[in-house]
Amino acid sequence: MFQHLEAFLHGITLKSKRMSSNFMIQISTHVYCDSLFETIDLENKLLASQYKDFPYLIIKNFFSQQSCQRLVALVQKDERSRQKARVKRESMTGIIQADIVEAYRKTNSYALDTFYRNYYDTQWMKYKTDIEAYFSVGLTLSTEVQVLEYKQGYFYIKHADDSNEIIDKDKKTIGFKLVAPQRKISTVLFATSHEITASSKSDSFSGGELLFNYLFSAKGEPVMIKPEAGDMIIFPSNPYFSHEVLPVEEGYRLTLVQWHDTI
Repeated sequence: MFQHLEAFLHGITLKSKRMSSNFMIQISTHVYCDSLFETIDLENKLLASQYKDFPYLIIKNFFSQQSCQRLVALVQKDERSRQKARVKRESMTGIIQADIVEAYRKTNSYALDTFYRNYYDTQWMKYKTDIEAYFSVGLTLSTEVQVLEYKQGYFYIKHADDSNEIIDKDKKTIGFKLVAPQRKISTVLFATSHEITASSKSDSFSGGELLFNYLFSAKGEPVMIKPEAGDMIIFPSNPYFSHEVLPVEEGYRLTLVQWHDTI
């Protein structure tokens, strides 16, 4: 049901750029974070127990392979609900707005149809208690599920799901401003497979990895997710888990994304 050490060795790879062990903090058995977070104060500091193998949870077969294939076919035919995905930005007045900014994010967004919304909700209730136990929280309200499509050349630059990153004139990160406090937990369900885990080239992609910018192995190598269709990854929405979607080189990447509040 859950994917832990085996996933880390097979479905998760490590990028070549390394972080010195002198600049890392251990947050789980196999994963470390950038020591930047020793000097930055965050409003949302949610983390799983450091005694867990990983600070995130991966559930295998949240959707069946057949359901993923049917969903992909359905989305690819859905011209009516397609729209450009937006990013949250703060205006000069302090109001948080959602704009289309393709320099930051090139993604299409779709509405989830009734059948798959009900299927998703059923599966969510099946695993909800396990997710709560893993992160020691109670899940409350959730956003609508976003269906996000990445074609060749599509990407999403580094970001935190609940905060805007603050950088100085030298482009050094000096802090984060909380802009979505209701986002405590993020979930990403993959409907297509990375080529390294795919059983065939149909409904798969190359590039498009989910890269956690501040998470590293004991050797200082950044953690990068290469999923199999049906996998769901669950992680806190705070800046520890800042991430990006690398440009899709080939194929078709489809995900179902949702954010959740907790108590």
